[in-house]
Amino acid sequence: MEPKKKLINSADSCVDEALCGLVRASGGLSLLKGHRVVLRSDLDNLRGKVALLSGGGSGHEPAHGGYVGAGMLSAAVAGGVFASPPRASILAAILSLHNAGASGVLLIVKNYTGDRLNFGLAAEQARNHDVNVDMVIVADDCAFNQPSKAGRRGLCGTIFIHKLAGALAEEGCSLEQIVSKVTEVLKGIGTLGVSLSPCSVPGCLPSFELPPGQMELGLGIHGEPGIKRSQVASADEILKTMIDHITNPDSQSHLSVKSGDSVVVCVNNLGALSCLEMAVVTRATIICLESRGVVVARVMSGSFMTSLEMAGVSLTLMKANQETLKLFDAKTAAPAWPNLSSVCVSGRSYMIDPQAVSARPQDSSYSEGPLSPVIRKVLERVCSTLLEKQEELNSLDRAAGDGDCGNTHAQAAKAIQEWLQDHVVPGCPGQLLSVLAGLVQEKMGGSSGALYSLFLTAAAGHVNAGRSNAAAWANAMHAGTQAMRRYGGADAGDRTMLDALCPAVDELMKLSKAPPGGEMAVLQNAVEKAASGAESTRDLTARAGRASYIAAERVTLPDPGAVAVAAILKAVLESLKG
Repeated sequence: MEPKKKLINSADSCVDEALCGLVRASGGLSLLKGHRVVLRSDLDNLRGKVALLSGGGSGHEPAHGGYVGAGMLSAAVAGGVFASPPRASILAAILSLHNAGASGVLLIVKNYTGDRLNFGLAAEQARNHDVNVDMVIVADDCAFNQPSKAGRRGLCGTIFIHKLAGALAEEGCSLEQIVSKVTEVLKGIGTLGVSLSPCSVPGCLPSFELPPGQMELGLGIHGEPGIKRSQVASADEILKTMIDHITNPDSQSHLSVKSGDSVVVCVNNLGALSCLEMAVVTRATIICLESRGVVVARVMSGSFMTSLEMAGVSLTLMKANQETLKLFDAKTAAPAWPNLSSVCVSGRSYMIDPQAVSARPQDSSYSEGPLSPVIRKVLERVCSTLLEKQEELNSLDRAAGDGDCGNTHAQAAKAIQEWLQDHVVPGCPGQLLSVLAGLVQEKMGGSSGALYSLFLTAAAGHVNAGRSNAAAWANAMHAGTQAMRRYGGADAGDRTMLDALCPAVDELMKLSKAPPGGEMAVLQNAVEKAASGAESTRDLTARAGRASYIAAERVTLPDPGAVAVAAILKAVLESLKG
């Protein structure tokens, strides 16, 4: 078994290159030379305020460097992938913040032995340099019913502390005040993770094996397995299980959340879930909490503390009051903090009723006109022709498409026939074209349905009861064709229905200058041009439509859409000839 492929240059350089990429892309960040430390570029603005320092192993991006900025961290120190940062770099970061004029330095540390030791040692050494420094340990893991002596792990709840402590520091609170307030908040934070896959450190094999169809509950953020395996369930079921576990009063690690409590929720992508999956999980989380009477005050959903490419999610709940929400909503310049709404999620009306639309044209009642009998006869002839040609069109389409061109045209023909049985043909041609547009859009489907509906809709505005002579119909046909070209992206020569329609319409435009009684001759020529255009597609290279994805040497038959258009125009001519 080989290590999983990753888009890096080397396992040895990936952490330094990632930090460089973060800083180069963020104007408000800088690197501390010789150390894996990300700093605010505006350190002068820390003078007289408490500075915040956090960090840990790499592989959890955007944590922690992405949370450096005014209103959050002053600096973040990174270790190797899943490795605690060295004491020397932590101390260098503390001294940099102290020398910038910070009144104190708060270390925000996740509860892992390596982090506690290295941050703790750096803190003690900083005190020997007369630095006012203190440390807060984040231990928000709710996985274990009976935690070991090492205690609960520090997980994604850490970023809530980054945010609240950062807002307090911006307000000018003292180090002692910030420590006191966030320590109290920490009692109301709980996190649990679930994953559908392990992750792998660059250059190494996956951290654990997970059989197909199984998921891991209660895992940490360093690739370590969880507390329980089970079959993969639906998002709704998984989130219910997670929230049940987080709030289970029989567990020593539980977070007590009852009906009426207000919470801030973080739905955290552990690395490899799609945005679609994350949105589904977020919905399930909100619904599950609200079903228990919990008020969801804020929701953040995205990648905040990852575990490389792990396909999983962690859920963090933080009990919140108005003071907590004020700090949470405070502005920050940290590049990885999302642009969240300050509106309470629960109780917000999130559905907007659409504007009432007029009835479908095919459902309205119309009055007949002098042309209605003729048009009915034409429509009946067109429909019967398309039904007769159903298999021929399907056969042509099978050579370069999915073989349903005849079926879709037949569906449109049947829909028009059914409509004709129960309705009169409107005397206004524009109304008729609108009816036909609605029918083909609804019944024909696919790109053909959209194209015909576009054609008919655009044409409808050019003919009405007082403007229905041959020239008006020609203008309507031209407008419809132009709409198909504009929105469909194809043109004559691309081996589509336009190869039959465009030359026919060009011929029909001569109707405006046709002598009295010469209209049928123009129509005859237009039908011949359409037939010739359809036949020409046999030798054209497809540049649009599904046939454009097929090798040209395999496409040797006429385009079925062009054949259908030629057949429709011929049916119109034959009907008018009587």
